[in-house]
Amino acid sequence: MELFKVTRPIPFMGKSTIAIVISLMMVLGSYALLFTKGLNFGIDFVGGTIVQVQYEGTAPIDQMRQKLAGNPMFEGASINEFGSPDEVVIRLKNTSESMTRDIGDVTREQLAGTGKFEIRRVDIVGAKVGGELREKGIMALSLALIGMLIYVSFRFEWRFAVASIIALVHDISIALGAIALVGLDVNLDVLAALLTVLGYSINDTIIVFDRIREGITESKTTELSEIIDESITNTLSRTTLTSLTTLFVVIVLFFYGGEIIHAFAFTLLVGIGVGTYSSIFVASPILKWFGFDVKRYRAKLSENAAREAEKEKMRAQFEQGVV
Repeated sequence: MELFKVTRPIPFMGKSTIAIVISLMMVLGSYALLFTKGLNFGIDFVGGTIVQVQYEGTAPIDQMRQKLAGNPMFEGASINEFGSPDEVVIRLKNTSESMTRDIGDVTREQLAGTGKFEIRRVDIVGAKVGGELREKGIMALSLALIGMLIYVSFRFEWRFAVASIIALVHDISIALGAIALVGLDVNLDVLAALLTVLGYSINDTIIVFDRIREGITESKTTELSEIIDESITNTLSRTTLTSLTTLFVVIVLFFYGGEIIHAFAFTLLVGIGVGTYSSIFVASPILKWFGFDVKRYRAKLSENAAREAEKEKMRAQFEQGVV
């Protein structure tokens, strides 16, 4: 199925310099946000307690703060609206190790008289467990990048592999910068979204690289820029269709999925958009900048084909008893 048909190659490489400048600005801006503002790690990674409270009407947040302020257990707690005016999340740095009573019962007692409510959820993560989850999360992202580097190296060649990894780092950096900008809590769901973005982005990049490799062997021109333009143009309908259908689902999750998966959907929304962009304007131009030589690559393919043909000839002669 084709969303649209393009008869002439679109000169993507002619805009690659502008695109790379924009990418560098976004990546540097993301790192600036990460170093200055930093990531807001949730209880999954730093430990703590979350209590979700739902009122029958609008939650009286100011009154809740006054009620909880009198109990040392809630010292430093943050109270924020959670998706709708009637739901509130109370975040505490305390964990089960420092609590002598059930936090749900204490919260219920402290908020007595503020209206009719129910305790919807209580999540407690120890500081040690949170630190281990954070380390394993970083390790998971690193191993995913290394595994993809090895896979692309075997499937293509080292220039393709390095270009794809640079594109992945570009995508993850901008996604993390967007998370820092809006101040989302970084929990396990955000980590899952980042790993999903890695998979989506590398899949999109490999499809473009496959078509570029086909173009190198089949195209009459020896200019890499022209081959890349032709290849991206040929995959543009597929890329657009796949990205749009995925984004439609993620947009629905973002607006109607509830606060629980808000951070997950936001990370996917940014990551998929940036990943589609990077497979065209980041990964592909890097091949040219790394000095990929079409003539040399074709000569190498010819040598490999001649070598395989010679092996097949010798194998056939051996089977016939000639050798």
